[in-house]
Amino acid sequence: MVGDNGLIMRRLRFETAITVAACLSAICLVAFGLVACTPSSTTPDPRSLPRSSFRWNEAQLEVGFANWDVVYPGRKVARGPEVSGLPAGAPLASFSAGGRWEQELDRFMADQKVAGLIVLHEGRVRLERYGLGYGVTGRWVSQSVAKSVTSTLVGAAVKDGFISSLDDPVTRYIPGLRGSAYDNVSVRHLLTMTSGVRWNESYTDPKSDIARFYSARVEPGLEATVSYMRGLPAEAEPGTKWVYKTGETHLLGVLVSSATGQTLSGYLSAKIWRPYGMEQSASWTTDRTDHELAGCCLQVASRDYARFGQFVLDGGRIEGRSIVPDGWFEAATRTQVRIGAPGRGYGYQWWTSDDGSFRAIGIHGQLIHIDPVRRLVVAINSAWPEATNPQRSAATAGFLGAIATVIDEETERTKQ
Repeated sequence: MVGDNGLIMRRLRFETAITVAACLSAICLVAFGLVACTPSSTTPDPRSLPRSSFRWNEAQLEVGFANWDVVYPGRKVARGPEVSGLPAGAPLASFSAGGRWEQELDRFMADQKVAGLIVLHEGRVRLERYGLGYGVTGRWVSQSVAKSVTSTLVGAAVKDGFISSLDDPVTRYIPGLRGSAYDNVSVRHLLTMTSGVRWNESYTDPKSDIARFYSARVEPGLEATVSYMRGLPAEAEPGTKWVYKTGETHLLGVLVSSATGQTLSGYLSAKIWRPYGMEQSASWTTDRTDHELAGCCLQVASRDYARFGQFVLDGGRIEGRSIVPDGWFEAATRTQVRIGAPGRGYGYQWWTSDDGSFRAIGIHGQLIHIDPVRRLVVAINSAWPEATNPQRSAATAGFLGAIATVIDEETERTKQ
């Protein structure tokens, strides 16, 4: 059983983290610096939002994230005729009315601008909450949670024989990269973000690659992603340096589409959305050359984020058969490269932890947390005022720790 001292310390960490994060709720980080987030007295029209989401204030974030496919063009990810159920489990009493963490949960939802929160344990819904005017029928933008979906489609393409090996050169599938710094880069290097190609992911630098990527001139005859990425220089030997690069996940999307001869949305629908029984059709934002932006920007219902987490936890199996090769998720969600943070690493587009848990993470507070030991999936959709924030990340870690404590206590009681 978790000792009283351990429980108290976890609770203090949880309460302290969300209190510190609350102090930052009036600050908004946008692409060109820190500015005050001024609340709007009226609900913004998503059709009139600035084209760059990095410029949105808090009111615009809350509306824009729930209506991303109204603001930006995209392609439908069709669901099938059957919907897989999310059976209800016993509510987590500690987070329910009168529970010891009821108030902390309310504060976490409010301070972290949480729109949707679902906890699955053993495949059953133990906690489900919504905020910001969002609900079960809505859809919320994934941001970089989409990277882990793209990684799974790479695995499916390997299983289907479209990709021969992760050690194949990427130029085998994307000829437009030939003659660039990607000549000696493999599919595996893209999956682990160790290509050695220089990239700047800063969300506050207007000259960063992530800022310039979406407006740079597109070379005739090339996909927008390939056009930009082929011009980047190498800074290290492939496999020797990890740098987080959204552009390279976009390249993985081009690679999957090229290898399969299908749109990324169509392949996702065929391999997961239809057969697994997602509740709602999704949409995937497309670039200026009508290709899905594989590193971000799926528009998905919160319950379907939770379903995707359960799908991964169960080994990618549909009707007893896995859509990915044997051992794929064991490798994909295991640390393949260290990222310079104690106890953390990176797999195949998944953030990994030494305790065996792993996460799909997107800016502004998007998360799918998967804990195989506890058979636990937590999906969170948020509208943080900042793209990234260590205090808010700490508050989320505290909340996840509180859930783990409750699950562990239940487990211990069943043994008595």
